[in-house]
Amino acid sequence: MTSKKTGITRQIIAVLHKIEDGILISLLLLMIFMAVLQIFLRNLFDSGILWGDPLIRILVLWIGLIGALVASRNNHHISIDVISRYLPARIKELTSLLTAIFTSVVCGLMAYFSFGFVIMEKNDGILAFASMPAWVCESIIPVSFAIICLRYILFSFTCFSKLSKRGLK
Repeated sequence: MTSKKTGITRQIIAVLHKIEDGILISLLLLMIFMAVLQIFLRNLFDSGILWGDPLIRILVLWIGLIGALVASRNNHHISIDVISRYLPARIKELTSLLTAIFTSVVCGLMAYFSFGFVIMEKNDGILAFASMPAWVCESIIPVSFAIICLRYILFSFTCFSKLSKRGLK
C-alpha cells in the first residue's frame, strides 16, 4: 500500500512541477511579447500600451518568485558550497538541516509579513494598472514564500531523518 501512495504522491508532485513550469514559461513569453510590442509601437508609431510597462514590471516580480519556487523544488537554491565540500558527511548533513530550518523560518516570516502587506493593499484599494487591484498583482509574494517555506520544512524532515538513521557515528 505504501508504494501506491508513494507512486500517486510522485505523480501529483510531477503534475504540480509541470504546472509551475508552464506558468513560468507562459509568463516569460508574455513578458517578452509585451516588451517587444512596446518597443515596436514606440519606434514605429510613437505610442505604446499605457499599462504595458507596469505589466512588465509585475511580470518580472511573478517570474522571479515562481523561478524561486522552481529553484527550491529540489533544494537548488543559492548556496555557498565551498566550505561544505570539505566537511565530513555527518557535519555536511547537519549543516544541510540547519540551512533548511533557517530557510523555512525566513520564508515563513516573509510569507506572514507579505500576507499582511497584501491585506493592507487590498484594504487601501490601490490600483496597479488598468483597473487591476495592486493586491492581486502582489499576491504572488506570500503564496510563493509560503510554498518555499513548506518545501524547506519537508527538506528539514528529510535531513533530520538521514541524521537520525546514521545515529551518532
